[in-house]
Amino acid sequence: MAFSFATVLLFILAAAGFVVFNMFLGSFLRRDRYEPTKMAIYECGEPAIGSSWIRYNIRFYRLALVFLVFEVEVVALFPAAVILKPLGWLGFAEIFVFVLILVIALAYAWRFGSLEWVISRPREGEAPPRR
Repeated sequence: MAFSFATVLLFILAAAGFVVFNMFLGSFLRRDRYEPTKMAIYECGEPAIGSSWIRYNIRFYRLALVFLVFEVEVVALFPAAVILKPLGWLGFAEIFVFVLILVIALAYAWRFGSLEWVISRPREGEAPPRR
């Protein structure tokens, strides 16, 4: 039994040694300085216009994160249903709790505006919407 763990440990050490060896080898073989042409900004064959450092709106990232969270959870739902099917009502209750947590998370994201693409601004004289 201990020999099996020693074999795994040996493979882990060999993999780590391979990575360290290649890192050192790469540091000796690569260039330290590049020509200005190599360091120029290149965007799909088109010349760059303006600065490449622009601010992206945080809504892109927020919406992408919400999408990823719900997409991964939905993808995990089908295999869980297949595995929990033999448990009967207990499996159904576990999936129901899982979906309930997803619905609560969706309501939370909706409530705090993470799903709004266009932010509505109050007109003059109106009070801002309460959150």
